[in-house]
Parts: sequence; structure tokens; C-alpha cells
Amino acid sequence: MTVDREVVAQYEQAPPDEVSRATVIAYAVAATLLFGWFLFGWLVLQQGFVDSVGESAGAGFALLLVVSVIGTVRRSRR
Repeated sequence: MTVDREVVAQYEQAPPDEVSRATVIAYAVAATLLFGWFLFGWLVLQQGFVDSVGESAGAGFALLLVVSVIGTVRRSRR
């Protein structure tokens, strides 16, 4: 069985957009702030290791949720 190249090309998706340099810098800053938040809770507030990991992980997941919602809204406007 042969497949027509035009039909296959019609269903191929466009290549994904490249990630901008500003986005990479923003993610690096966010990761640094989350790590700093972990160290602040663990060493300064003396919460305990597990509590500090949980608090910084929760903040990270909340940040990912916000980024996901913003990305969905921006993509739906295109």
C-alpha cells in the first residue's frame, strides 16, 4: 500500500516555537528564587528539611500552574 505524500504532509504539525532567551532567563531566576526559599526556610527559620522541601515544592508547583494558565490563554488568542 502506498501513501500519497501530499496527504501525509497535510497532517504534519508545524514545528514547535523556539524558547526565547528571556524565557530561559525567567526560568533560571525562578529556580534560583525557589532554591533560595528552600534555604531560607531550612537554615534561617529552622523549619526542618522535609518541611522546607515541601514548601518550596508547593511554591514551584503553584508557579508552574500560573505559567500553564498564562500559556493557555496566550495560545488561545492566536
